[in-house]
Amino acid sequence: MDFIDEKIENYALANSQPESDILKKLNRETYAKVLMPRMLSGHMQGNVLSMFSKMIQPKQILEIGTYTGYSGICLAQGLQENGKLHTIDINDELESMVRSYIEQAGLANKINFYVGNALSIIPTIKETFDLVFIDADKTNYAAYYDLAFDKVKSGGYIIADNVLWSGKVLDDETNMDPDTKAIHNYNKKIHNDSRVEHLLLPVRDGLMIARKK
Repeated sequence: MDFIDEKIENYALANSQPESDILKKLNRETYAKVLMPRMLSGHMQGNVLSMFSKMIQPKQILEIGTYTGYSGICLAQGLQENGKLHTIDINDELESMVRSYIEQAGLANKINFYVGNALSIIPTIKETFDLVFIDADKTNYAAYYDLAFDKVKSGGYIIADNVLWSGKVLDDETNMDPDTKAIHNYNKKIHNDSRVEHLLLPVRDGLMIARKK
């Protein structure tokens, strides 16, 4: 994921909105206690997601892939006064940690947390979304996009994380592992979808931003 020179990234972070105390605490605990902590959005990407959300001012957000809750807390910062973020994760072992940080962040009334298979849960959420953030198992990215698309309002956004997959999307397709192939196919799917405007933004591990026409 280290595509940007470390000195440049540190300079950018030093001149960006500082990480809040609750996000610093969540960051530390994730790295200390949870497997694969690099899955955490972190300070730079968290700021990006927070800024996007504040620009969009969503009433309803769908997040597919909660992990320890960092990205959800960032996204929730841009919600309208009575808005909701619906976040789904299949890992029940992190549930108590996620709920604790949602509470500590003062967002218990703004975040609905679902534990289970997103493919089954998404159809049960009867809302129209202004913003969708996909950051779950890579082989199902296209399925999540298709399930969520009709629930996104015209002018709404679908953002997918990890679309550069540590640069492995540049490999020859015949040598791609299943996750890399799924991400590569997802990027091509969005690029060829005439229903959206799109931008692949090379921030951290890559964000594919699609705006529904």
